[in-house]
Amino acid sequence: MRAADLISDEIPTLEGSDNALFAMQLLDEFKMKQLPVVDGNEFLGLISDSSVMEIVDPEAELRGCSRNLQMIYVQKDQHVYDMIRVAAEFQLSAIPILDNENKYMGVVSIYSMVRELSHMASVKQPGGIVVLELNQTDYSLIEISQIVEGNDAKILSANVTSVPDSQKIELTLKLNLTNIDAIIQTFNRYDYIISASFHKSDFDEMIKDRYDELMRYINF
Repeated sequence: MRAADLISDEIPTLEGSDNALFAMQLLDEFKMKQLPVVDGNEFLGLISDSSVMEIVDPEAELRGCSRNLQMIYVQKDQHVYDMIRVAAEFQLSAIPILDNENKYMGVVSIYSMVRELSHMASVKQPGGIVVLELNQTDYSLIEISQIVEGNDAKILSANVTSVPDSQKIELTLKLNLTNIDAIIQTFNRYDYIISASFHKSDFDEMIKDRYDELMRYINF
């Protein structure tokens, strides 16, 4: 699952012409820790409930308060695991999404990420992750399972998502091995397109830590 797939309109966006007082009110109304600030499709940064309180003039336009804005975001094609890492590291309640030209596309709430994680089982189990891009007509879990099992591995979970505006799907596999180099080589040999892979054990441990931290942050 890519960042752009999780964008929704459930979180409002502040304009650069909005003032600090309005930002305070909107943050409080939607019970958010941060909100994105934009000028059209230009991302100006994230304003937080703490940084907006530091703005002396409540009538000051946000576009003139760059010192109070954080340039934190993810690109539209980054994986949900990257989003978890960023959200946990900066304790975000929302993550802005930018396109390949760094234009603002939308925002993803922390709760949307949690919902997605609930569909992608085995987050807290160690193992590698492979994301395959497939044509819908070429999708065969039997063949994919044979490739994985032929490398003495097992699939812990499999999650299928559609690629917007195409006939393709993405299959996210969680495997029981942290070293999945041989599996990746086999997929390449069979001409599978690998759009993402995470296979280092230290990265996997970091993901578990970030997930736990994210859960603690939400519960707090």
